[in-house]
Amino acid sequence: MSRLVLTVIGDDRAGLVGALADVIGEHGGNWEQSQMAELAGQFAGIVVVEVPAEQEAALRAALDGLDGLMEVSAHPGLEPKAEVEASAWTPLRIDLIGNDHPGIVRDISAVLARHGLSIETITTGQRDAPMAGGRLFEAHLVVRVPPGGDPADVRDDLERVASELFVDLTLGHG
Repeated sequence: MSRLVLTVIGDDRAGLVGALADVIGEHGGNWEQSQMAELAGQFAGIVVVEVPAEQEAALRAALDGLDGLMEVSAHPGLEPKAEVEASAWTPLRIDLIGNDHPGIVRDISAVLARHGLSIETITTGQRDAPMAGGRLFEAHLVVRVPPGGDPADVRDDLERVASELFVDLTLGHG
């Protein structure tokens, strides 16, 4: 079996997921995991599929045939063993909210990189600030601290950067 990570993007309209699922199914593939969303009029996502090795080339060709409906790129996925090794890392959940301004994601991700953390998921968005006007930026992350990493050091560094950015930060176990 071959494991593939598909990146998908297309103009948001009904039937995109169904068209992708049909192609995967026609090649004996199994849709294992996905995250998809509509963003700025585009439907975008990531899908992990497993397909019989002898069907991989045909599946890739069929995915190229979806061009015009959506763009799909196929990338090799990690074998489950590598995922198990990654699960030895300590999960940490990060939630932040504050007045929106450029640089928040850049500065927070710089802290994560300094400590060798891996981002498992990140969701960001904006919303109206109910009392003060303007826009609020919020981010929700689940990161993994590598074996030997110190979550307390990460916390201290994140809290320092959050105070410089004027954002509220909440940290917890993933």
